[in-house]
Amino acid sequence: MVKVRAARAAEAGALTELVMRSKAHWGYDAGFLAACAPELRIDPGEVTARRIVVAENGRGEVLGVASLEGDPPLAALGLLFVEPSAIGQGVGRLLYRDVLRRAVELGVRRLVIDADPHAAGFYRAMGAMAVTGPADATDATTLVRFEAAPVALAGWARAWTGGGRAVHVGNVAEFNAQFADASLDRGQTAAHHYACLAAFYSPDPAALVLPRPVPKGWTELVGRQLGWSEVEVYDGLAEGDSGLCDAVRARPALAALLTGAGLPLVPWGRTRPFGRLAGRPWREGELRYESKSAAHALFGRILADGGHPGIVLPAQWPAAGRWAAARLLAARTRAGESTVLKSEHGVGGSGTTVVTPDRVRAAGGARAVLRRLPRGPLLVEEYVVGPAEGEGPRDLTYDGFVDDAGRVHEVGGAVMDVTDGCYRGATVGPGVVPAWAEKPLAAFGAAVGRELAESGYRGWFDVDFVADGAGRLAPTETNLRLTGPSVAFMVAARLDVLRGAGHLVRIADRVDLGARLPEAQLDELCAGLARGCAELGAVFVPAIPTGAFEPEPWLGVLVAAHDRDALDAAEAVVRAAARAVGADFGTLTR
Repeated sequence: MVKVRAARAAEAGALTELVMRSKAHWGYDAGFLAACAPELRIDPGEVTARRIVVAENGRGEVLGVASLEGDPPLAALGLLFVEPSAIGQGVGRLLYRDVLRRAVELGVRRLVIDADPHAAGFYRAMGAMAVTGPADATDATTLVRFEAAPVALAGWARAWTGGGRAVHVGNVAEFNAQFADASLDRGQTAAHHYACLAAFYSPDPAALVLPRPVPKGWTELVGRQLGWSEVEVYDGLAEGDSGLCDAVRARPALAALLTGAGLPLVPWGRTRPFGRLAGRPWREGELRYESKSAAHALFGRILADGGHPGIVLPAQWPAAGRWAAARLLAARTRAGESTVLKSEHGVGGSGTTVVTPDRVRAAGGARAVLRRLPRGPLLVEEYVVGPAEGEGPRDLTYDGFVDDAGRVHEVGGAVMDVTDGCYRGATVGPGVVPAWAEKPLAAFGAAVGRELAESGYRGWFDVDFVADGAGRLAPTETNLRLTGPSVAFMVAARLDVLRGAGHLVRIADRVDLGARLPEAQLDELCAGLARGCAELGAVFVPAIPTGAFEPEPWLGVLVAAHDRDALDAAEAVVRAAARAVGADFGTLTR
């Protein structure tokens, strides 16, 4: 176990020798090293002033050294050198993250790094941003300047779990099973896959509680990418049904361990069984706004009070039965209007269908369209015509939560990837939501949060919107649970602490693989993608690994970067590698 501690003045000579060995590792000649020696020397009297720390293993051997120099708001990473025999073992990463942490405590806003050109790839992978200017490399010995923006964990993230670690309960299927909706997957197979997102229910988990077994290599890689300390994993607890919380309670020793640690329990969503596990009273009707018609009525009440000029509400008509829905659809088709058909409940767009007049005619009429949809009650809703292609995002969302005291916390806005009513992923981060939408989205989302708090709801929520062609937002539903965008927000908050502020994070729900992958090959693929994205200055995190073993294999992924170009490039690398899997494992292809 390697740990970081303050350097001692008596170590100055030994640390100088370590620095010179580390510099020599890159093949510099004796003359160059002699010229560098005065600058790299550590004097006993400056160990404290330069805030020098060392990385030390369990045997007391010093493996690396780093310094944080200067005064807020601007400081410099003066030294970061690793013993050559320890290079590639994570020592440099540990020291760099420690420097960022201490910089935050000191109030540093900008951290300057003048890096040896051989170390430029390391700092790029750590999230530091290259700076254009005279310190850029022009030959093999010219330093490369980087900068990072140290930042503390976001305030909303501290409020979410009290600033500490949490136990994550992946009760996705259990949450869905509360709603007797024909649009939901009765087998809950997909829900059990999405339970893997429990790894990201807060920025820093202490334990994951999962219904199905997950690959060990997956949790190890995610932990490295997100800088977690040890995380306990309790998986394979509810393979036969959706009742994860009851399955935990059926194991009294495990239930006592999870609930007795003094850590918050964070579920995907509130359920009666979770209330029994967590010792939290179940409030009848607290999830009533999961209903799309109830949410629509809530939106209408908020808008009736005024104060939201950038928000419009599409008309919605509950259909008493299938024939009533067919009559409404036929009438709208005759008027040349497109229509959205919705189930009362759905997940990721399940139960939501956009129907154009051409589609109705091609199907042979409104009744023929309805025969192809899931059974159960339907809502008929006005279709909001969006902006022209290339003129801005169509689908946006607001995320927030209501804490146990009833206070509403804003997390932020995101842009979603939605195709034909089905959610595919989302992107969060600075500048993602267009400027015209920021204020109306935040104001209306906060208003919904206040209404939810007043109704007794406690927990995460989001409000989904579609943009129209006139620069307005139309709210379409609320989700009283964690979501794909919420996962991206959690990862962004964690990476900002580890790598500096300003991360863009994209979650892609489903990236199709060219072949089913055994566990060892899945680990190899993900490790390679992590390295490839790091070379771009981006981060790759496998979000849902268990879909890789399905007959039609897929992978849920997260990619993150400080700029849009690197983010898009990282996603392209991931998708290309996923498609190419079949060529590498020809005997395993579908």
